[in-house]
Amino acid sequence: MEEAFTQTVDYLAFTVPKAAVADVQGRIGGDWVEAPTGFRGYPTAYVSADGTGGVGKMGTGAPRRPAEVHSDLTGAVVSQWPLEQLQDTLRWIFSLGGNITRLDIALDDRLMAVSVASVKSAVEAGQAVTRAACFRVIEDSNLRDGTPHGQTLYFGSPQSQTQLRVYDKRAEQHRKGRAHADEYGTRWELEFRKDRAQACAKALCNLPIEDWKEFLVGLLRSYVDFRQVTREATPWEKYRAPLLAWWEGLTEGFKRCRLLVTKPQRTLEQVKQWFSQAMGPILAVLYFKGGTKYLEQCVESGIDRWKGRHLTLLKPPPKPGRTYVLRPTET
Repeated sequence: MEEAFTQTVDYLAFTVPKAAVADVQGRIGGDWVEAPTGFRGYPTAYVSADGTGGVGKMGTGAPRRPAEVHSDLTGAVVSQWPLEQLQDTLRWIFSLGGNITRLDIALDDRLMAVSVASVKSAVEAGQAVTRAACFRVIEDSNLRDGTPHGQTLYFGSPQSQTQLRVYDKRAEQHRKGRAHADEYGTRWELEFRKDRAQACAKALCNLPIEDWKEFLVGLLRSYVDFRQVTREATPWEKYRAPLLAWWEGLTEGFKRCRLLVTKPQRTLEQVKQWFSQAMGPILAVLYFKGGTKYLEQCVESGIDRWKGRHLTLLKPPPKPGRTYVLRPTET
């Protein structure tokens, strides 16, 4: 494993008051299709997904704000963008008078230098100095056989503008059957909403990208610190107490880490599984309303729009200039 610590932008949601849907889709990238239902109260919706777990959703056409466009992009979408593209996109949103409604930052301790259990023990010992008003522990287990899947620690409420989640990302990826699960470890995930998301995004717009790491670690430490104190200590004593050794080492590691741009590799089986789960219901509707002829037309049109990521799923890839007849492989 090359990196002990990494940081990733893991979710982005934004609203622009006036924009053409095609312009927003072009800025985000990917292949978008109109959804049969609305999204977040917008009557017209679009969805984009590539089979790697990344999903983009977009809504528009609200009666009182017909030109407004809202987009939600999961981490598997945003984390693939070069950081320059992310910064340019944030600046573009603000140039249109838009708002960032959610922004998640993931800090990964990939060697699991600090376990979830260690963090929980520190909280129980009163060593967490935090602005969070509440702390929760959610136990995850298999409903059929009771096998435990680990714990997720929540600092702050879901209604607050800042929430921190700490969990075992490696175990989560193993449960999902991901091929590179062992590359993950303990994840510290900061979720910003509304004004906090807006303020964080504006700072990222103006900061040089090489300064993002220290800034984001500063946001984490402004929300929670772990110090050599007890629960009974006064606020003055808590904020002047030394940091716990493991916390100091972890945050210094995050400051020196790599801002990660992910490049997920898809297999044909992963795409087929995603397609069955995500698009199966819509496909069934199109089959009964349009018949096989309509679906064949969609396939023919799709071949004309193949890109590099589509060709890599074909073994061997098609030869340039060749004409293809629709004879799907039997499985």
